[in-house]
Amino acid sequence: MKDLTGLMKQAQEMQARMGSMQAELDDLEIIGTSGGGLVTVTLSGKGNLKALVIDDSLIKPGDKEILEDLIIAAHADAKAKTEKAAADKMKEVMGDIPLPPGFNLGF
Repeated sequence: MKDLTGLMKQAQEMQARMGSMQAELDDLEIIGTSGGGLVTVTLSGKGNLKALVIDDSLIKPGDKEILEDLIIAAHADAKAKTEKAAADKMKEVMGDIPLPPGFNLGF
């Protein structure tokens, strides 16, 4: 029965660390760029779009398609960085405990 009590205590500690990590991720801001910095996207650590900055030089008639592509590229850059940051935080919390295949943080 001692093993079960210890396991329950570990589970509670891990749950507390996970809650803390989720709060940290929500406060985290990740910046992605494209077009040599002409388009910048800021995401929360959970992948929510928080800001979009477009350099004035890109706002010209006929450049709509290029601008749309740059926004998508900047978002993809920020999203990839967000996923890496979340994985790093998860590793901090979980340590050497192996995670099941396909496990993610919900984004």
